[in-house]
Amino acid sequence: MTRNHISVLNEKPLHAALKKWYARPGDRLEGSVDGYIIDIIRRDLLVEIQTGNFAAIKRKLSRLTSDHPVRLVYPVARDKWIVRMSEDGQSRLSRRRSPKRGVIEHIFDELVSLPELFLNPNLSLEVVFIQEEEVRYHDATRGWRRHGWLTDEHQLLEVQESRLFRSSAEIGELVPPDLSGPFTARDLGLAGGIQHRLAQKMVYCLSRIGCIKPIGKKGKAFLYTRVGNKSTRKREK
Repeated sequence: MTRNHISVLNEKPLHAALKKWYARPGDRLEGSVDGYIIDIIRRDLLVEIQTGNFAAIKRKLSRLTSDHPVRLVYPVARDKWIVRMSEDGQSRLSRRRSPKRGVIEHIFDELVSLPELFLNPNLSLEVVFIQEEEVRYHDATRGWRRHGWLTDEHQLLEVQESRLFRSSAEIGELVPPDLSGPFTARDLGLAGGIQHRLAQKMVYCLSRIGCIKPIGKKGKAFLYTRVGNKSTRKREK
């Protein structure tokens, strides 16, 4: 039996829409490689679309990148609309724009699960900036955190642009250029306009892939400095 096979019948709308958007003529969809089902096979490049939870595919990526070039595609929602559906799911009760906006640094919420994999020259990351709808339904017994509202699915509205990271060094370029000297996670957060929690994940990932390194402490906080670009990664196919 093929491992890690997710039936297309159970595919979420956002994943399906991104796969359709990313595919080109000549691509093979839902093909099998080394016992794994691959979203898109483009000649010798394997494309995996993951809308969240990188930890769930860590083993799969580790196995595939040992023998094949793999492109991991991840969406970041710059704009999101929250849609509330009636209990029968047939009509919309409301639609509002979320005040939260996705930024490129949100990839570190997921990269924190497997930063070392990006030291492998066979793995690249493409971040797709999108607009989406988050569809919610009411379930008083399960959705107590949101007054009974649970997220049912995410739906793609528009793909705005994408950014490809071919190497760990290119991920390191996300460190704001004005941080020329030693910096803490808090300094990084302030310079990049991101929350401290996210900045902490960012310095963890970047230190694990060798883009920055700790050089001491400032009070209780670690100080980091940049590491020179030593990447020899291959260019995009």
